[in-house]
Amino acid sequence: MGAANGRREALTVVALCVAWYALSSASNVVGKLAMTDFPYPLTVTMVQLLSLVAYSAPALSACGVRREPDFPRAYYWRTLVPLAVAKFFTTMFSQVSIWKVPISYAHTVKATTPLWTALLARVLLGERQPRGVQAALLLIALGVGVASATELHFDALGLGAALAAAALLSLQHIYSKRVLRDTGVHHLRLLQKLGRLALVLLLPVWAVAEGGAPWRLAGASDAPRLAALLAADGALAWLQAVAAFSVLSRVSPLAYAVASAAKRAAVVGASLVVLRNPAPPLNLAGMALAALGVLAYNRAKLHARRAPPLPI
Repeated sequence: MGAANGRREALTVVALCVAWYALSSASNVVGKLAMTDFPYPLTVTMVQLLSLVAYSAPALSACGVRREPDFPRAYYWRTLVPLAVAKFFTTMFSQVSIWKVPISYAHTVKATTPLWTALLARVLLGERQPRGVQAALLLIALGVGVASATELHFDALGLGAALAAAALLSLQHIYSKRVLRDTGVHHLRLLQKLGRLALVLLLPVWAVAEGGAPWRLAGASDAPRLAALLAADGALAWLQAVAAFSVLSRVSPLAYAVASAAKRAAVVGASLVVLRNPAPPLNLAGMALAALGVLAYNRAKLHARRAPPLPI
């Protein structure tokens, strides 16, 4: 019975990963098309958060997902609010990156997530990384450096936004996993909670920075097409977030890192095929080197977990 349950759970994770990869690829391509003609990253971010909140409520009720627990006030402000702010800025920086640079390059830069994870573990937890992990991190940095040096559409803002998104994503993974473990909240309720908080907290920021964007959209000559792209982007972003949180709730942070690395490769491949972005051979080599570094990092971390910890 235990073996059958294990196989069923493994098949569930595989199915969720396949859905996650497909939805993330579609979301990035649609988002790129929308941002090309409607360059308002804060507005696109708010559409995604609004979609998350609007779709989650009826979907979770229809599926009978248990209600969220009553979080202590101190925990609410100490953990959930910073997580919600991090989610907003992660989404916003992701939109800026795919607006300014090709999706393939943006996701190559986001492969630096393990670098940020190692740095945060060092700063927050005092962890030192073994030599194998350090070598893999250098390989990732080298690959991203080669890809950046040969990128035909290099943009400093796009690079900075992708790096910021990777750093904030690492922080989100660490603390979201901790919240799931400490509170027992259902992972989809946590996703809904963070989306709702981010939407409310950052609404004034959007109103000041891009409050006039809806009027510009209404006055555009291709308004119906842009509105359809934004609606599709919001729905796809919600679905891929549901898939991602479902995977995160079922596997260890290391296994999630492996799955996330594979997802980035799928998104890069899909964007190159669908959008036909030009990429010179050396640029592709840098992307491949960064992906190889991520795989080496995950392998080194697996071995490090089996070995005694290094002294601080």
